[in-house]
Amino acid sequence: MVELLLDARALLGESPRWSVAEQRLYWVDIEGRTIHRTDPATGANEVMQLDQQVGCVAPRAGGGLVAALEDGCALIDAWGAAPRPFGPAVLAGKPEQRFNDGCVDAAGRLWIGSLTSDKAHPTATLYRLDPDGSLTEIFGGLTTSNGAAFSPDGRIFYHADTPTHAIRAFDVDPVTGTLGNGRVFHQFPFGNGRPDGATVDAEGCYWSVLWDGWRVVRLSPAGELLQTVELPVQRPTMIAFGGADMQTAFITSAGKNLSDGERLGQPHAGGVFAFRVAVPGLVPTLFGG
Repeated sequence: MVELLLDARALLGESPRWSVAEQRLYWVDIEGRTIHRTDPATGANEVMQLDQQVGCVAPRAGGGLVAALEDGCALIDAWGAAPRPFGPAVLAGKPEQRFNDGCVDAAGRLWIGSLTSDKAHPTATLYRLDPDGSLTEIFGGLTTSNGAAFSPDGRIFYHADTPTHAIRAFDVDPVTGTLGNGRVFHQFPFGNGRPDGATVDAEGCYWSVLWDGWRVVRLSPAGELLQTVELPVQRPTMIAFGGADMQTAFITSAGKNLSDGERLGQPHAGGVFAFRVAVPGLVPTLFGG
């Protein structure tokens, strides 16, 4: 059963990330320019206000967070500390772009993609941020980089350019972080939701959240649809696993750009939701920087 964990009323809730050490859920409201730290046990929610949009965050091995902002990445050394730039401001001078979805691989590297508001020109890009602050361009030609996740053995990288409605899978060298062959892993039909954020569970199944689709789906390692979980919001955005046993799924959502009528049908749009799963998620890797 899907439950409302937090009636956050976020404009664009995103990037749920579980902290095992703190037993807290980190997540962001991109357009609200905030980072949240939520205690599922009590419902307490702390908020950190930033001065620019934040696409995603991830806990760091040394404490604090790494954050992907509008023009580049930053490190946040402790809760409430000011972000300090980390790596090149690769999106500076590109006001039509900002960082969006990201995930950390087993080597502690952050894979992050941008999105562009200029939909006629797909110039968004997927990057890899290494713990030393170096930023490598992986591939471009994107509109909305999303769905980044790795298989349990770290040898398959999943990615979605949301408007294509397709999840692609790439062979990846887990040591060097270089991609090899890519192929379509799953093609969603047009008109019934498109792939947004994602994660992988301990059996290697890929969970994809469908923006404008009211649901999250579980796909087998072969790309077959195994399970659908209906959600009470039209625009869920991303999924993460957490809890003491890693068997709670957390879902963020967006509340922006809804008509009055649409809001009546989904009064908790922009909230954070939770439900139990049979197969646990993977313990998240911490960013090494």
